[in-house]
Amino acid sequence: MDVDKLFKVPKLPTGVKRKLPDNPTPEMLKKMRLDAHGQADSDHDGHDATLPNRRATVEDEPEEDQDTSFAPGGDADYFAEEDEEGRFYGGGLTSQQKEILSIFEKAEGEGIQDEPEEVTLPSIRRTLTRFERAVNKNQDQRSKYPDDPTKFIDSEADLDSAIKSLLPLAQSPVLAYPEIVRTGALALLIGLLSHENVDIVIDAVELFNELTDEDVGSEGEDDAEEAQAALKVLIEALVEHSILELLVDNLSRLNEAEESDRQGVFHIIGVFENVLGFNPDLSENLVAQTKIMNWLLERILWKAHDENRCYAAELLSILLQNSSANREELGKKDGVENMLRALSQFRRRDPVDADEAEFMENLFDALCSALSDPGVKSLFLASEGVDLMLLMMKEKLQSKSRSIKVLDYAMSGPAGSEVCSTFVEALGLKTLFSAFMGKVSKKQKRNAGTQATEDTSHILGIISSLFTNLPSDSSGRIRLLAKFVENEYEKVDKLLEIREHASNRLKQVDTEIEAEKKDLLADGAVEPEHEDLWYLRRLDGGLFTLQTVDYILTWIAMEDDGARAHLAKMLERKNLKLEIIKQTLQMYHDNVNADDSGGKSAIGMPQKEILEHLIAFLQECS
Repeated sequence: MDVDKLFKVPKLPTGVKRKLPDNPTPEMLKKMRLDAHGQADSDHDGHDATLPNRRATVEDEPEEDQDTSFAPGGDADYFAEEDEEGRFYGGGLTSQQKEILSIFEKAEGEGIQDEPEEVTLPSIRRTLTRFERAVNKNQDQRSKYPDDPTKFIDSEADLDSAIKSLLPLAQSPVLAYPEIVRTGALALLIGLLSHENVDIVIDAVELFNELTDEDVGSEGEDDAEEAQAALKVLIEALVEHSILELLVDNLSRLNEAEESDRQGVFHIIGVFENVLGFNPDLSENLVAQTKIMNWLLERILWKAHDENRCYAAELLSILLQNSSANREELGKKDGVENMLRALSQFRRRDPVDADEAEFMENLFDALCSALSDPGVKSLFLASEGVDLMLLMMKEKLQSKSRSIKVLDYAMSGPAGSEVCSTFVEALGLKTLFSAFMGKVSKKQKRNAGTQATEDTSHILGIISSLFTNLPSDSSGRIRLLAKFVENEYEKVDKLLEIREHASNRLKQVDTEIEAEKKDLLADGAVEPEHEDLWYLRRLDGGLFTLQTVDYILTWIAMEDDGARAHLAKMLERKNLKLEIIKQTLQMYHDNVNADDSGGKSAIGMPQKEILEHLIAFLQECS
């Protein structure tokens, strides 16, 4: 069956995460210089306890009887730098400039003193031990001096570095992940999600995002299956330690006005996506046990657009994709109303860039997923969703194709009967058939071919639902039939044109399948699973469109004698008969499960029974 791919991977943000400063600030330099000049006064009394633990100092030993007054540029070390052959060189720097340069070198040295070592089991254990010590030291100093940040600021910097040192472990999951769980380091990491310093929380969240990424170990030598098994161990341990609840709690704690906090929110959503991608069944736990649904529905309503707004819409679509319970929860929280409000901004304008276009696509996809639930269809109707979608269709902007798709989902199935009636009452037939016949403005002609290809299957789905769900002899059904009669059955001709195109596509696919079938028969027997796969390929290759068109054509022929005569005449011109339509419907009927036909439609019959009556009518016409 022709199924659209609903979800895309979002573009990773390019923002820079908050980090501790790599180089000293001017204020730090000034203080370090003062410390350096005053060190001689304090050294004779012993170590000065008031100085910072990590202060950088410069000690200059005076040269005995050395006259530097004529050194070029006043270079303090012009005569001190001597090579093997007795030649003297200087850097052209005064003593003050050399002092500042020395401070920078020492500051930079602190950041690179720990050279990355090869990831082995002993090195992993050493890294985890250093991390554990950093956590314990920070907790100890924070508990001793809760009101004096100067007492624990150094331990906080050490903890920050220790967390970042765990990032390379994502490249060796087979070795690292079981050890992280076994040693209790994972519990310590999860505990950091409640740390008083938001920067530490963001560090931990970023680490979790890296560790749970689906591509962990892809750049290392670990076997893919072993890496996935290690990832499974890690994710199960994370869930057992209630990481989902802790992450959701931190969403309200972070202030997205700050760049680093905004990155933290992005990484939190990334962890959710990674975990749900590994185990989709956890989506219902996430919604039921946390307030993530409330946060997402509020986040998509923000007027200012950024990558987190887009990512929130994507996570919402993931949560609704395969969970009836989550769709029900969406309805309870006025989620349909919120999504329609967020989409209404695209009624009269296109997205300003690719990111906002992706946001719009994600919201439409989420709405389509939600409309699979009958209760959501009622909420969609109550929130005037039909009217909004029709307005978008009329504007002929980028939202037009997505609004057609939403209406297809909303009107399908027996639960869509009321939506179909409302659609006709809102004068939707005129807008629908204008799109069906390809009537576009000059501005839209350039993209007409692309739009027609994308929209045709959904327009056919809407027409099919109208014939199925509009009650017999109702004014809406009469108006629908009148559309196919007007202008000398031009819309019947359009259906036949679509049918011919789909039939030609299907012939090409059938030729490929026959060749594959011969090869399989030569090597052995054709298995039932092969037949199922071939049927799906045929649906994608034009059979689904063919079935939908023939279903509509049979309804038209059965309810209007003039349309039946015109249809027979058009088919005869191509050396075809109504029998060819009957064969298509028979295949359609044979593949409809009576238990899954969706209940009775507005005309009082399930889909399988409707097909039986249509086939019987075609049999009488033969």
